[in-house]
Amino acid sequence: MTRKNRRAAFIVTSLAILGLAVGLVLYAMRDNIVFFYSPSDIAEKDIGPGQRIRLGGMVEEGSLAHSSEATINFRVTDFVKAVGVTYTGILPDLFREGQGVVAEGHMQADGSFVADTVLAKHDEKYMPPEVAESLKKAGRWKEGEDTPMPEGAVKP
Repeated sequence: MTRKNRRAAFIVTSLAILGLAVGLVLYAMRDNIVFFYSPSDIAEKDIGPGQRIRLGGMVEEGSLAHSSEATINFRVTDFVKAVGVTYTGILPDLFREGQGVVAEGHMQADGSFVADTVLAKHDEKYMPPEVAESLKKAGRWKEGEDTPMPEGAVKP
């Protein structure tokens, strides 16, 4: 084998090993990848029951209800569609109606969402980027405003 052939064989072998390593890493991570969806995205796409996702939007006004001591039901909306969410646990201190939220969990067969993690915005100006983007798509977000105003609401 000439020097040129050995070098080519080494490069091809190295690329094959690197490709195999990347493929194995991606295969191992497939269960840990969680995609973000707004309520409108969930209505448009076929999200199967049990599929792990992140749901983001605004907590719908008047939807917060405590069904038991630690179980809370609320609705997440992007002002076009809304999805019912059930969460068992302690909510973040900043969680409240009319605020941005990202919930991580899975869809149920009946179209409701069971969350195992709920994240609320952490200051007055913050909105999770995914939530802001989905609200922009729905035409409910304006740059420079803290949060979009629900229909019929009067700005203080």
